[in-house]
Parts: sequence; structure tokens; C-alpha cells
Amino acid sequence: MAPGLVDPAVCVNSTTLSTVTEAYDDSLRFYLNGTKVILDSIDPEITLLEYLRGIGLTGTKLGCAEGGCGACTVVVSQYNPTTKKIYHASVNACLAPLVSVDGKHVITIEGIGNSKRPHPAQERIAKESGSQCGFCTPGIVMASELAATLMSLYALLRNNPDPPEHDVEEAFDGNLCRCTGYRPILDAAQSFSAERACKMSEKNGGTGCCMQNGAGAPSGCCKFQPDGTGSDAGHVKRFTPPGFREYSPDTELIFPPSLTKYEFKPLAFGNKRKRWFRPVTLQQLLEIKSACPSAKIIAGSSETQIEIKFKDMQYPMSVYVGDIPELREYAFKDDHLEIGGNVILTDLEGISKQAIEHYGHAKGQPFTAVLKQLRYFAGRQIRNVGTPAGNLATASPISDLNPVFVASGSVLVAKSLEKETEIPMSQFFKGYRKTALPPDAIIASIRIPISREKGEFLRTYKQSKRKDDDIAIVNATLRVSLSDDHTVENADLIYGGMAPTTVAAKITTAYLHGKIWTDPATLEGAMNALEQDFDLRFSVPGGMATYRKSLAFGFFYKFYHEVLSELQVEEAEVDTEAIGEIERKISTGKKDHESTVAYKKRILGKSNPHVAALKQCTGEAQYTDDIPVQKNELYGCLVLSTKARAKILSVDYLPAMELPGVVGWVDHTDLPSPEANWWGAPVCDEVFFAVDEVFTAGQPIGMIVADSALHATTGARAVKVAYEDLPAIFTIEEAIENESYFEHYKFIKKGDPIDEAMAKADHIFTGVTRMGGQEHFYLETQASLAIPKPEDGEMEIWSSTQNPSETQAYIAQVCNVASNKVVAKVKRLGGGFGGKETRSVQLSGICAVAARKTGRPVRCMLDRDEDIVTSGQRHPFLARWKVGVNSNGKLVALEAEVFANAGWTQDLSGAVCDRSLSHIDGCYLIPNVYVQGRLCRTNTVSNTAFRGFGGPQGMFIAESYMEEVADKLDIPVERLREINFYKPHETTHFNQELKDWHVPIMWDQVKEESDYGMRRKEVDEYNKTHRWNKRGLALIPTKFGISFTAIFFNQAGALVHIYHDGSVLVAHGGTEMGQGLHTKVTMVAAEALGVPLEDVFISETATNTVANTSATAASASSDLNGYATFNACKQLNERLDPYRQRLGPNATMKDLANAAYLDRVNLSANGYYRTPDIGYTWGANTGQMFFYFTQGVTAAEVEIDTLTGDWTCLRADIKMDIGRSINPAIDYGQIEGAFVQGQGLFTTEESLWLNNGQIFTRGPGNYKIPGFRDIPQVFNVSMLKDVTWEHLNTIERSRGVGEPPLFMGSSVFFAIRDALKSARADHGVTETLSLISPATPERIRISCADPILKRAYVQPKEGEKSFFISI
Repeated sequence: MAPGLVDPAVCVNSTTLSTVTEAYDDSLRFYLNGTKVILDSIDPEITLLEYLRGIGLTGTKLGCAEGGCGACTVVVSQYNPTTKKIYHASVNACLAPLVSVDGKHVITIEGIGNSKRPHPAQERIAKESGSQCGFCTPGIVMASELAATLMSLYALLRNNPDPPEHDVEEAFDGNLCRCTGYRPILDAAQSFSAERACKMSEKNGGTGCCMQNGAGAPSGCCKFQPDGTGSDAGHVKRFTPPGFREYSPDTELIFPPSLTKYEFKPLAFGNKRKRWFRPVTLQQLLEIKSACPSAKIIAGSSETQIEIKFKDMQYPMSVYVGDIPELREYAFKDDHLEIGGNVILTDLEGISKQAIEHYGHAKGQPFTAVLKQLRYFAGRQIRNVGTPAGNLATASPISDLNPVFVASGSVLVAKSLEKETEIPMSQFFKGYRKTALPPDAIIASIRIPISREKGEFLRTYKQSKRKDDDIAIVNATLRVSLSDDHTVENADLIYGGMAPTTVAAKITTAYLHGKIWTDPATLEGAMNALEQDFDLRFSVPGGMATYRKSLAFGFFYKFYHEVLSELQVEEAEVDTEAIGEIERKISTGKKDHESTVAYKKRILGKSNPHVAALKQCTGEAQYTDDIPVQKNELYGCLVLSTKARAKILSVDYLPAMELPGVVGWVDHTDLPSPEANWWGAPVCDEVFFAVDEVFTAGQPIGMIVADSALHATTGARAVKVAYEDLPAIFTIEEAIENESYFEHYKFIKKGDPIDEAMAKADHIFTGVTRMGGQEHFYLETQASLAIPKPEDGEMEIWSSTQNPSETQAYIAQVCNVASNKVVAKVKRLGGGFGGKETRSVQLSGICAVAARKTGRPVRCMLDRDEDIVTSGQRHPFLARWKVGVNSNGKLVALEAEVFANAGWTQDLSGAVCDRSLSHIDGCYLIPNVYVQGRLCRTNTVSNTAFRGFGGPQGMFIAESYMEEVADKLDIPVERLREINFYKPHETTHFNQELKDWHVPIMWDQVKEESDYGMRRKEVDEYNKTHRWNKRGLALIPTKFGISFTAIFFNQAGALVHIYHDGSVLVAHGGTEMGQGLHTKVTMVAAEALGVPLEDVFISETATNTVANTSATAASASSDLNGYATFNACKQLNERLDPYRQRLGPNATMKDLANAAYLDRVNLSANGYYRTPDIGYTWGANTGQMFFYFTQGVTAAEVEIDTLTGDWTCLRADIKMDIGRSINPAIDYGQIEGAFVQGQGLFTTEESLWLNNGQIFTRGPGNYKIPGFRDIPQVFNVSMLKDVTWEHLNTIERSRGVGEPPLFMGSSVFFAIRDALKSARADHGVTETLSLISPATPERIRISCADPILKRAYVQPKEGEKSFFISI
């Protein structure tokens, strides 16, 4: 609905506009969770999310502010003028302007249930372990509850109480979760599906549902029997799994009756900075546009709000057009379908289905294309508000719908107050983000012609980094009309992503005219012509020149053969393998729930839900930014460097101080001394505030504090910083070339001198392994609240941190007080994964400085883009390796130089690199080893801890050289692994004995349980008979050392109180970030003290209850804090033992506590634990590095489309040895979540930088973590059982589980590599494939060697650089 790119401006004729809108109303009226709300005073700049959180409904979260993660999902119920029905739409509250809810019913997570009486959707997700950190959970619940194909879970059920499995599977395409691996959420959601609602369904253990076994439901179907016994009375009765509340649509919040008769009035409200108009008729809209052509037309706001938030674009006059019924109509005409410009995309899906049925398959081809593109168009929340007109007017060169409209010959109907204009879509796009739409006109409708009954063919294609909810890299809609003799009469080959606009392949179109389609020369000629149409240069904006060209060629190749197959001409040779695309099945999964039977106790060993799961599912769980606003509180916004390396010439903050609400400016001059500016661990080499020079883009220079977050952001943007650029280094290769290293250097040597050892090997192979980094993408960004106290310089800090004690220490430093004056507190984290171990200190320190200066509380929660540019990532790695191996496959020697991109400071990079060296052996005995590690100093964000902490990088290097060595020896890599597996009690290259070594056992079990041998044969046979689609298999082991390599961190304390009423309060040094630490610790305490689990409570983590804590990291927190808690409980049990003997075995804890208290017995105990036996010495290669190793084996199978690079994981079978599980539900969640996060690391998650050093991938729009439909289609997980752990002296003989399963995700990468080997072999390529991680669709495609790829290859010219940098 918006005009082409128009600079925001004040209306020329404001008097006329005032006249037009003078009678408009200025109050918003809507319902919120069933309560009527009237707003007479409205801030025109706030979103629905800001309003909800501002009034205390903090269950709705801010995750990305661009509609890409779903954490802000709410449901907006409304009367739909298109369908004439009440519709419950899941929407992104972070994008929705407040004006959009007038006359509607807004439902938030708080409105559907609470922890005492949860909605069935909330309860099932909680009990199925579908909530870990919980930050994303409210959005997922709301997305899932309302719409059968339309929203997340709540919306899913409101629109269709009996959704099919397929709709459930696709309901979450607008939601992301970083913790769970999605499987438990899907299991919970599928319990509502029609297929699983029948108690006779095979999926519920029955003999089969009659609805599935027959043509329909017979009269005796249990679906129509209220009690399921065969009675005739009939209300729908669904099968409710045991232990769950029954779901009844009758109990939902009703749509307020008054809204069914609500009279929409035109609205006008605002202030000097911004005004909103909401016309309710087309005439009113046209009058506004005539009076103010520059007014921004907004329907879904899915792009406008992003422009406002991240590009600082201002639209003083905005017009909301979502409530104009005339623009949401549609009509089937004889030769075309006319849709209103403002029909929402969700409705367009339904209209397209009707059109296909109305016109038939052949004539309905354009609508089939629309439907296909909408399937993967953004997320459901965006499709619920987005419109075709908005999509057209933004003129995005990668819009999925625009090519369909152009290729089908659609006509756009533009209306202004004076006239109506028809604009052919082929003439609509005039340049990058510019259109032919007159400034005073709006897009009233689009006329989409039907296809010919015979001889016309139209197909559409799209390829992106991730299947669901992703923008296209390249898309296309290709159409051809043929005569009876198959001569091309006309064609339209329309592409997106190949030029600054949606563009036609004009040379190819001209070439095709008059050609015989069935002539093989036509294909060859068209491909030659496409080379001329799309002669991309290497440095093309957007990068990926070779890949984009190959997609353009590949799409046409697919189209050519699809048409050929439709013609059914005998003499034509149809490449049937090129037709179609990879389609996912409904995903399933199995867990071995009997794994703990042998050692299950009263509480320990049982699958108890996460203790906070229900609070998280109901929005009651409090995170840092949910803490109620403090009196006189200020909001901070960082001013960050925009240069990668530069001198700071000046910083002018005075313009900011003139703005409304801005209170102050904070920088390095506000610290007590220059020394107080320095922080970092273990090397103090980073500054809180830049002083004279910046060393990376995103380095903090100062902070603006203001009375609101919006005012702080506005003020920060007004600060002017002048720079003088200096030379910068970004990549590992540049650092090596310039010898830009930090001093840290470690090595491990074992066996003979490496040259002598290599000389004894039959073969010596060399290679280079390259692995990219990974963004943490915890759903809750870094957040902090600093509260100064009136006495003695005290400061209270609430922080989303994994490291309260380090936070405390540095706050004391910047406030110039002792640590005993600072209390750091953590309630819970919305995910951490290592990214909040050290990097959280930076924000907390700056907030504390601001609070100290102003004497007022200061709060700051980073936006997603700010978090990414400041908080660091997983370290990119490069390794140069040399492997000596004998002809029998036995490894002889390994030499490796390992380089990690540390960024601009060291942070924890030294320890990360050290761990990579200790894991570079994988699971293999190598007698002679010499490995070295260096830290590259670059001008990028300072990289930091991330789940695995260097272990995945080391093991990836190991499995890479194993793969390449096997290829060069021409033996199966599985055999090479088996030949070289460690055996029990053998020693690693750092001289640690392997005790309780079970990898070979699990290897055999996984092979058997997954039918690996049979599937290997099936994959090989499949690849022989399929040219373009290939399948691959991989079987990958892991061995992950558990302990902090810094010995002093391997300690923990706990404080346990028993109160008079028998309740127990536990405090320990670990933080809860979704991993279930508090759940496990409460289980340990409940078991030890003999009390019910519900009687044990953990309130928070705080430095004034347990001092000198270690960071919650290294997968050791359950070991450390669990044992410390157990030791405290042991002391209490010793004190209570006399009373147990006196009062008897039936005495309750309340009885015992009362008796002990009256005898003046201390009912509080401090527990302490430190890990025994460890203490490794680098260089000397002596001592024990790790307490034990968590182990695992995974088999994965994938299918790839070599024409596009698209892929799917067909199946994964994971088996982990985690000892005796304290809580299988928690541990399975950790395994699944870590696996999917690891899969993302090695496939979809690619961090990219621009040549100026700015990170490009700074949000969900262009950084792609796995989504719901990226997980393995068959996802099986089990734990090793029926073995003894003789040497595992941990709490309950359990093993750490947080990090070890992450590397199992690499099995998907190596399965992709296996598939690529087959593709390359088909084209005679025998060169060993060195595949860089992550294996993105681009890397998959360009690793193939087919003729289409070769003709698409783009060579850089001398001095030409790629648009993007991989550091």
C-alpha cells in the first residue's frame, strides 16, 4: 500500500489535511484479555509490545524487534472483512502499531491461563519439557494456540480445534527457540492434532483411528461420543493424554460481543513528532493522500517498523489502512482474479486455493504459484498482517510475490482522488526500491490473469538459506506459452535477487521466441542466453555471484524439464530427476524412557518437568527486563563505534542533551581512575569505554541516559563522533600474513619428534580445515539493571549473566568500592550458551557507572543488533594439518597449527584455543602428536565462550582429517574410525587415561539400532539412480572433557536453610539459563533430605548468599553445585539424625525442624565442593586435564538437491553416555537442543562481515538459526544403559550434558559431505573435497561439479573483493 521510496517529509498542504481529518476521533478502543480499554492519550511512536510491557504485561517478550523470532507474539481477534468470520491472528507485537488494535481483542499470554490454572497449551508444553530458558515460550504458546494453519499454538487451536498434523508442524514457522531443539514443543502441540486426538490412533497406542482407516467417521466414531463409550449423544470428544487437562474450545476467551457491532471510526492522533491517521473508507484514504502525498501508508508495518527501529527513518505522517473493507475484497472474473491491495497474505492463501478450484488446475497456475511462494513467505505472524500491495510498493528485489505478478501479466490498479490508473506489472519497478506508483495514489487492487487452458506453463521457484521464514537468495517465476507444435509463442522469465529490481531475462526471452521447446538445442541456447542476462561480477552487492547465477540457471533447467514432462512427447528426453523439490514429512522422534529404570530413586532418575516450566509457559517467569520499573529509573542506550579501527577525533554529545527526556552522557571520564576502565578475564586488556582509539565496530564509546528507552535511543543517535580511519585486519588469513597474534601460545607434544614419526608412516597427507563462528542468539539479549543505594556506595545489580561474581568484582571496580558493597543478582537467563559468561560484564559495568553518576537506577536491555555487534561469537578456526598413516589405516602421527580468530581482545580465547588442542584427537589413538595453537588479533568483535568452548572446533578438525584421509586411502571413513578408536584405559595425547570408555559400545549400538549398514546400501543405490538429488550418511563419535581447564574454577558453594514449616530454601552459585540446573539441584536436595520435591525452592542466585562463585559454564555446574548442595544437606541430616531416631520414620520435616529448632540446632548449612584429581601442566604434558569425558555417537542421513543446494536431514539417531541421569527429561532436552544448535553451527548459521568491518548478519533476517522444520525428520535420542560407571565419582554418578551433544550436530555436515562426494563422482571429480563449515546451501551448490555450475562460475578480477567477508 505504500508508495515507492519517498523521503519522509512534512505535508505541503497541512491545512488541507487538517480540514480533511478534523472530524476524526482521537481515542483508541479495544479489548485486552477480555477487559475493555479506552486510550485518550496515546504516544504515537510506541508499538503494541511497548504498550503491553509498559502496563506490566511482561510475559510478551522483545527478542529481535524485526518480527523474526516470535517472542513477542500475541493474538489479535477481529472480524475479518474478507472471510466474513472471526479470525484469531497471531501477530508480532514488536511491529504492530498501537493504532492497529482499535476495535479488536488483544490476547496475551497472561490472558489465557496462569500457573494455577493453565491453558492446556501452556500445560502440555511445560510437562512435555518444551520450555527450557522459557524466554521464547510465551510467543510459541500464543503462536500455537490460535490458528489451524495460521498462528503459533494458541492461535492454531482457536481457529481450528482439530488441526491436522501438517498444520501443527507448520504453525510455528514464525517462531524460534534456541534451547529445546523443537522436538518436545512439536510433541506437545501434536497432542492437539486431529490424528492424535483419537484414543484409538496408532500414535496413541491404539489399533488405528477410523477416520484414518476408512473414508470417514462412522456413526460410532469416538469423536462424536462424549465419553468415548459408544453413546449416541454427540459433542466432540478428543483424546486427552494422561496427566493433561482436556482442551475444550468452549472455555476460551470469547470474542467480545460489543466488537461484533463495533463501528470503526476514522482516527487522528499524535504529537509534534508524529501523527497517525486511520481512515475506514477508501474515499477517506484518497483524501488524505491527496492532501499529503508523502504520508506513509502502513498496513502490516512489517518493514516500516524495521526502518524506524534500525535505520532511524522518520515518518511524521503515517496512515494505517488495515481497517478499510473495500481494500480487502476479492472477486473471481472470467479471465482474472481481482484482489484488494490490502488483502492479508493469510487470506490470500485461502483465496488462491479457491481460485485453483474455481478455474481448474491449468487456468489456475498463477494461483498455484502464489500459494507456493506464500508457503515459505516469512512467518505466520507476518502473513497475518502483510499485504500484496505493501509487498509490491516496497519494491524489494527479492520479494517472492513480485515475480509471480510480473510473469503472470498482472495489472496493478492505482487510485488517487482524481483518477484510476492501470499499471502493468512489467512496467511497475523503475529502480532499486522505486516504482511507477504516483505519489498521491494507492494500490487499490491487483488483477491476476488466469492461464490458458492449453499450452501455457507457469512455475515458481525460491532458494534461501533456511526453508521456512527466510528471504530469498534468488527466486523466479517462469512462464512459457507454446503452440500445438511446441513452438514458443511468448515467455516471461522473471527473477528476483539477480538485480536491483525484480527483473526479466530479456535476452533469453527473445531467444526463446519461435524456438521448438522439445528441441534439445533450445535448452542449450537458453542457458547461453542466461549467461548474458546475468553476467554478475564477483563483487556484486549481496555477494554469492556464482551461487546466484547457478540458481538462475538451475531454476530454468528445472522449468524446462517440468514443461517437457507435461508435454509428454516421446522423442523428448526428460530429466525427471530435475523436477520438483525436497519435501519434508511430518517429523517424529523417539526417546528411550526406560534408560534410568535400573537406578531410579524416589526423586532422582525421574523425568520431572523443569521447576519453572509452567511459570515460563504462562508468562509469570521474571527475567531481568521484566523487573518492575524503579522509582526515578533511567534507561541507557550505548553509543557504539561505527569504525573497525580508527582514532577518535572528537565526541560531541551536546546535540543529544538538547533532546526531550535526555538526562546525561556517560563515558570514560566518569570512572574513578583510568585504571578502572580496564576489564577482561583472564587478561585485563579491554576497556569499558573507548578513549582515544576504537579497535572494532561496535566498541562502546559512551552511554546516553534518558527517562525512556525511546528517548535514550534518540539521544544516542544524536551523538556525533568524528574518526580518522586506520588500517584494520579482519580474517585469520590476514592476521597470519601480518603476524597479528596475541602472546598466548600453547602446544601439546607426545611420542617421537614429529618429523621422525612422520617418516615412519606409509603415507603423509596434508590439508586445511576452515570453520566459521556462530552467534549465540540467546532469545534474551544482554540486560542489566543497576540500582544505587543511599548508603556507603552500595550498588545492587540485576544482570542476565552466567557469572555473578565477576560482575560483582568489576562493578566494585568502576564504583570504587569494595566487593562487599556490591550485590549481583540473577533470577534467570533467557539463554546464555557461554555468551553471558564474560561479555555481560561490559553492559553491567557501564550501567553501574551511569547509576553512580546520576544517583538513579539505570536499566538497559540491548537490541538484537547491538547485542550481536558487542557481545562476541564462537571463534572461527583455521587449521593446517599433516597426518601420517599406514596402509592398513592405522594413524601414526598428527601435526597441526591451529589458529583462532580472537577478535580485538583476548577474553577467553586462550582457554578456547587450548581446549581445541585437547580435543583435536577426536576419539582416536594417535601415538605421535605435535599440535600448536595461536590467537589471531583482528579488528572484529571480541569472540568469547560458546557451548563447547573450543571442543567442537578441535573435534571438527579431527573428523575433517579423518574424512579426507579415508578418501585418499580409498576406504570407508567408518572403517578408518573403527581401526583407530581408543580402547579402554589407553591414554590421550595429553596423557590422560580413558576410564569408563564406552564410545566403541555406543558405536556398535547406534549402527544396529539405526540399521546403518542397510541404510548405507540403500543410500548408495539411491545415489546410483538419482542424478541431481543425492543422499549421504555419517556416523560421528564424540569425547568431551568435563572440567574447567582453569583449575581454580572447579569449586562451588551452596547454602541450605530448613524453615519451621519444613520447607527448604537452597542457594547455590550457579545460574539458571534453561539448562535445568535449579531443577537438578532441588531434586538432589529433596532426595538427600527426604522431603517432597515441591518443598524445595531456589529463589535466585546472589553474591550475598553464596560468595566467590564460578561461572555457570563448562557443563560442570550440576557436578559442582549439586555436590555442594548435597554436602550441605549431609550436614543437616547429621544434625537431624537424633530427631529422626526419636520421632520415628514417619516424622515430617516440619516435625524434625521444629524439634531441632527448640533444641537450638542450626538449621542452615554451607556446603562446599571442589573437583578432585585434576591439575594439568602445559608444556610438560603432565597431570590430569579433565575429571571425566562425556561421550556419544550419532548417525545422520541427509538429502541434498545439487541444483539448488537445498537439503534436509532425513534422520538422526543420537546416543549419549551421560552416566546415571539425575533427570532424563532435562537431559534429553539438553541433548536435543545441543544437537540442533550444533546442526546450525555446521549448516545454516553463517556470520558475514562487510568490507568496512561492520557485521552484516545482525538479526534473524539474515542470520539463520535452525527453525522448527529444520530438525531431523526422524529424531531419535537415547542414553547409554546397562553398563557400569566404575570410576565416575560425580553426584549420583551423572555426567555433564550441556555441551557434549553439540558436536553431534556435525554428523549432518559430514552426511552432506558424503552426499556431495557422490555428486562430484558423477562428474568425474576425484579431488578430495575440503568442505568449509558451515555447509550452507551456497557451499553445497558450489561444491558440486556439474556443467551448469561450471558455466555459472564467476572469477574475481584482479583486486576485486567479494561483497562479504568470512572472518
